[in-house]
Amino acid sequence: MVIIRAVKFHIWTSGCQMNVADSGRVAESLEDLGMQATDRAEQADVVVLNTCVVRQSAEDRAYGRLHALRPLKERRPDLVINLMGCMVGVKGNPALQQAFPFVDVFSPPADPGPLLAFLRQRDLAADLRRQTEARHALMDGEAGAAALKRSEVTAFVTVVEGCSHACTFCVIPYRRGIERSRPAGEIMAEVRQLVARGVRQVTLLGQIVDRYGLDLPTPASLATLLRELHSIDGLLRIRFLTSHPGWMTDELLTTVADLPKVCEHIEVPVQAGDDEVLRRMRRGYTTDDYRRLIDRVRARIPGVSIATDVIVGFPGESEAQFQKTHNLLRELRLDVAHLARYSVRPGTVAARRMQDDVPEAEKMRRFRLLEDLQEGIAAELHAGLRDRIVEVLVEEAQQPGHWRGRTRTNKLVFFDSARTSPGEIVPVRIEWTGPWSMKGTPVTAADGRH
Repeated sequence: MVIIRAVKFHIWTSGCQMNVADSGRVAESLEDLGMQATDRAEQADVVVLNTCVVRQSAEDRAYGRLHALRPLKERRPDLVINLMGCMVGVKGNPALQQAFPFVDVFSPPADPGPLLAFLRQRDLAADLRRQTEARHALMDGEAGAAALKRSEVTAFVTVVEGCSHACTFCVIPYRRGIERSRPAGEIMAEVRQLVARGVRQVTLLGQIVDRYGLDLPTPASLATLLRELHSIDGLLRIRFLTSHPGWMTDELLTTVADLPKVCEHIEVPVQAGDDEVLRRMRRGYTTDDYRRLIDRVRARIPGVSIATDVIVGFPGESEAQFQKTHNLLRELRLDVAHLARYSVRPGTVAARRMQDDVPEAEKMRRFRLLEDLQEGIAAELHAGLRDRIVEVLVEEAQQPGHWRGRTRTNKLVFFDSARTSPGEIVPVRIEWTGPWSMKGTPVTAADGRH
């Protein structure tokens, strides 16, 4: 009998959906070499840390994870450690190499190339290919079964890398580089591959996803890309994020309304409800501009759900300015508000030119006030869905017979069924609602889309 030890990798991901997409790209590259994923770094031969620095807390978690890996590397010198993502940045970070000499590979965001090159240099890639060929010879059909196990119902697909807008609080342009749209053909090929693996929903990602295609040699648009993706057989749902109030066109809104596969859910950050704060953030719109946009979205896309982002405690934000943000959220009654306390990010305009003068305790107080407000709004909106039937894309089983999925408007729904499987769209009658999720019972046919 030939015994082959599987070579394993572990990926730790912090931050946004774009980092999740980047980690997926790395995982796919390593799986193509014959490696297997593991949830435990202690069992891995390759450990990848995909980092985020948008908030200080995220950066601190990454440093903590790095320090925790040092003793593991000392016990197992052959362990390959790869640090990637926004902590490294597109230009590299020599200070990190000096601080963490036990890290073998430093990779910029979205690029598995340096890790793969290192593995080839170590001849690990060749060993992996030989092991894969041996496994195929010993166990016919194993690869197909493994691929089926790996398949996910939903996936993130990056369509715009980087950002050129440069809000004063944001470090992304400095870490992910300038805005770069991927060619539509490349995106289409990736989505087709995902669908072939069992994916039924893709979410298109960009720091300002509405600007997709404007920088390509032959200018394109997100609306055009959505129409092309809509033609892919087996793809059931399409989402996109994050939008920007200054770039969301009527063409895009009409496309969302017209295409059945594109979900009625828009994520468009407001960040603050005071015009002076918005000016200092360099957002490029006013609160009245944002109000008019929300009116346009709701008029053109019936039943749409809208999510926003808000930062509290931006430098110089007074109590009166914060109250305007509170009032705006109460007025607009959006479905979701992603809240954050301002965090100084080195290299940004705000870090260089503005004083972080709102105390942390005050930031937390404002955060809690908005959190309580939004919880009440979400609970009331969800209560309006009781006794209604919604289409739920089944994502996974929490336990046998107990499923979770999301509506077209991105609401989380739990239900029980003995005959359901991931990837199906199930009509569910909502029976219980809370601010963060809903519960219901499957029905034989849907009588509406919500």
